[in-house]
Amino acid sequence: MLVLVGIVGMLIFFTLISKALSGKRRLSMIGLELSVMILLISDRLAYIYRGDTSALGYWMVRISNFLVFSLSLVTLWTFSLYLKDLYLNEGGMKEVPKLLGSIFILTAIGHLLIIISQFTGLYYTFDDQNRYQRSPGMILCYSIPLIVMILLMITIIKYRRRLKRIVVIPLFLFTIVPFIASILQIFFYGVSLTNISMVGMVVILYVFSFLDMNNTVRHASQLEIDLLKKERQNMRLLFEQTTEALANAIDAKDKYTHGHSRRVAEYSREIARRAGLKEEEVDQVYFAAMLHDVGKIGVPDSIITKNGKLTDKEYAAIKTHPVIGKQILSSISRSPYLSIGAHYHHERYDGKGYPENLLGEDIPWIARIIAVADAYDAMTSKRSYRDTVPQHKVREELVKGSGTQFDPVYAHIMLSMLDADPDYHMKEQEKFSALAGRSSLTCEKFRERISEGIWLAQDQVPVHIRFTSRAINDEPYIHSIPTLIIFDSLDARVHEEENVRQDLIYTEYATMRLDGTVETVSARKIKTEFKDDRTPGLHDLTVKNREGIDYDIYGVRVRDHLFIRIKTEFRTMETTIALEDSIRYSYIAITGENCVISNVNIQNDEAPVSDDSITRIAEEISFIDEPAGDIPNVQIDGWRSHSSVAVPVEGEMRLTFHSKSLPTSRLVWHCPYVNLFYSDNGQTDGEGFVDYSVVRLDGEDWDSNDYADNENSVTKSDDFGNWDKWKERNRAGLDWNVTVKRDGNAVTVSSENAGISVRFTSVIKHDPPNVFLALTGDQVAITNIHITKIS
Repeated sequence: MLVLVGIVGMLIFFTLISKALSGKRRLSMIGLELSVMILLISDRLAYIYRGDTSALGYWMVRISNFLVFSLSLVTLWTFSLYLKDLYLNEGGMKEVPKLLGSIFILTAIGHLLIIISQFTGLYYTFDDQNRYQRSPGMILCYSIPLIVMILLMITIIKYRRRLKRIVVIPLFLFTIVPFIASILQIFFYGVSLTNISMVGMVVILYVFSFLDMNNTVRHASQLEIDLLKKERQNMRLLFEQTTEALANAIDAKDKYTHGHSRRVAEYSREIARRAGLKEEEVDQVYFAAMLHDVGKIGVPDSIITKNGKLTDKEYAAIKTHPVIGKQILSSISRSPYLSIGAHYHHERYDGKGYPENLLGEDIPWIARIIAVADAYDAMTSKRSYRDTVPQHKVREELVKGSGTQFDPVYAHIMLSMLDADPDYHMKEQEKFSALAGRSSLTCEKFRERISEGIWLAQDQVPVHIRFTSRAINDEPYIHSIPTLIIFDSLDARVHEEENVRQDLIYTEYATMRLDGTVETVSARKIKTEFKDDRTPGLHDLTVKNREGIDYDIYGVRVRDHLFIRIKTEFRTMETTIALEDSIRYSYIAITGENCVISNVNIQNDEAPVSDDSITRIAEEISFIDEPAGDIPNVQIDGWRSHSSVAVPVEGEMRLTFHSKSLPTSRLVWHCPYVNLFYSDNGQTDGEGFVDYSVVRLDGEDWDSNDYADNENSVTKSDDFGNWDKWKERNRAGLDWNVTVKRDGNAVTVSSENAGISVRFTSVIKHDPPNVFLALTGDQVAITNIHITKIS
C-alpha cells in the first residue's frame, strides 16, 4: 500500500505540471488522485492502529476509518466531476447528464450517513480493544457506492459514442473493476480490495488520458505539417504560374519563339535529372531556364522581331539581354540561381561567349546546362528565315560544339536524349504543346486533358485550326466528340480548381461540342447557324468517326465579338459569341471525350479582317458614351491599344480631361499616358512613326532611346496614401490637369493628381519638323478632353 501511495503521489506531481490537460480536467484528475492517495494512507493507518488502546490509537483508528469510508465517496464524486468535464468539452454536450446530477446527490447522502454512523454505530463500531467491527447497517454503506457505480456505468454506456474509444475504455474499467471489488469486499474482510482497485483504475485513467492527449497533439501536429505542406505546394504552384506567365510574356515578343522558354526549361530539367543532380537542383535549373531570356524585355521589339540579318548595332543590343536579365532577377534574393541562368547562359565553354568571357567550369553549372538546351531548341524550332533543322544536322552541331561551345558532359547527355527520340518528337510542335511536345491529344473523360489556349487576338487577324479526331474504344459518335473551350486566363490555360481560377482571373465564355451543341457560360449572347448540312445517320457517322473526321476551324475576334466557323465534310457550323467586354483576352482550347485529336495545324492569316466582318448580335459595351470635348473620347482596352486624336506640341499648352479605369483594371499602370511622337501625318498609325516617350501618369519611368533622352521626377504627397488607394481613385474616376511645354527640342510634361506629382522631360536628339501628343493608356476610358494654348 505504501508503494501504491508513492505511485499516486507521482501521478499527482506529473498531472500538476502537465499543460496537456484542460484546467478543469486537470483539477478533477488531481482531486481524484489526491482522494485515492489519502484513502490509501487512511486505510494503512487504520490497520496500523487497530487494537492500539492508547489515546493516540483511539483517535487514529476512528479518524482513519472515517476517512476510508468518506474518501471512497469523494473518489466517486471527483470521478463524476471528471466525467462532467469530458462530456461538456470533448463530448460537445450543452448540459450535464441528469444521472450525474443524481450521483452528486447520492454521494452527499452517503456522507451524511457516514457522519450519523459515527454517533449511532450504523455502519461500524469499535470494541474494548479498539478494534473495528461491522454493524448490521454495513450493507447500506456498500449499497450507496455500488448504486453510484451502476449510475456511472449507465451514463458511460449511454453516451459512449460522444467520446473517443481510447477515452471510454478506462471509464468503463473505473466503474466495473471497483464494482466487482466492492462486492468481493463484503465477503473478504481485512483485505482492501476496493481501495486497491481504485488506485489501479486511477493509474489506468491517467495513462489513457495522456495517451489521448498525445494522440490529439500528434493529430494536431500532423494537421499543422499537412497545412505547411499544402501551403508550400500552393507557394510552389504560384511560383510556377508566375514564372510561366512571365516566360510567356517574354516569348510573346516574337511569334517565332512561342513556347521557347518552356521547352528550354523542360530540356534543362531532363539534362539535370540524367546528370544525377539532386531534386532541388533539378528544380532550380528548370525555373532558371524558364526565365533565362527575361532580359529581352529590355531589347526593342523591332530588333527581336526583325526578319533579316541584324546590324552590328542591333546585335550589340541583343547581347545586352543577359546583363538586363541579371539586373531584373537579382532582386529575388531567395532564388539567386534565377539571375545566374539569365546572366551566363550565353557564355561558351571555350571562353568566347558573352557577357564576361568565362571559361570552362568557371561558368556556373546552371548556365552550362541551359546553354545546351537553349541551342538545341533554337535549332529544333521554326524561324522566320528557316524551318526546323533536321535531326541529324542537330546532332552534328551538338557534336561539333561539345568542348567548344558546350560543356562536353551536358552536350553528351543532350545527344543521348536525342538518340532516344527516333521519331523526332523533341522539338517545337507547331504551337500545340498540350502534352509536352506531342502533336496529339488523347481524351478519355471529358476535360481530362485540354490543350493550351490558342489566342484569338484583338488585332482582328484570323486563326485557322485544323485537326483530325478519331473515336477510341469503339464509342458511338455522340460519346466521342471534340469540344472547344472559349476562355480567358492569365496563363492561357483552362483551370478547374476555383482557387486557381481566382488567382489567374479565369473566365470561361462558352463550350462548343463539334456536333453543334453550344453551352453559354459567361458570354452575353451566342448565335449558331448550320449550312450545307449533309450529316448522315448516326450509324454511318459512328463508323466515319472511328476512321477519323477532319475539322477545319476558322476563328477571329473583332472588339467584343468572336466568330468561329467549324467545317467538316458533312456541314458548316457558324457561331457568333458576344463577349463580356472588349478588354479581356480570348483563347480556344481543344478537349473532348473518348477521342484522339491528331494532325494539329495552327496558322494565322497575314492581314486583319475589317471592323464589320462580324455581324453584331449584342450592343457594344462602351465606357465613353458621353459628350466629347475638343477631340473625340477614347477607350483604351489594352496597353496603348488605342490613342486619342493627336495634336502638335507648340509652346505651352494645358490638357484637361476625365479618366476612369475600366472595370477589369487591377494594376497600378491601368491609367492614362501622354505619348510624345512624330509621324508624317501626325497620327500614331502614320508612316515614319517615331516614339520619343510615353509619360505614364502613375510616375513610372520611360527609358531613353535612340531618339530622345528622357528624365523623370516623381514625388508623392501625404494625399497619396498607397497604391491600393491610387487604384481605387482611378476606378472611381479622376479629373486631370496636365501641362505640356516645348522649348526647342525639349518637351516637359507636368501633372499632379491623386497625390502623385510627375515632371517628365524629353530631349529629342534630332530636329523633327513637329512633335505630336496623343493621350493613351491601359484599360482606361478618357473623356471630355480639352486643349488650351497658354503661350
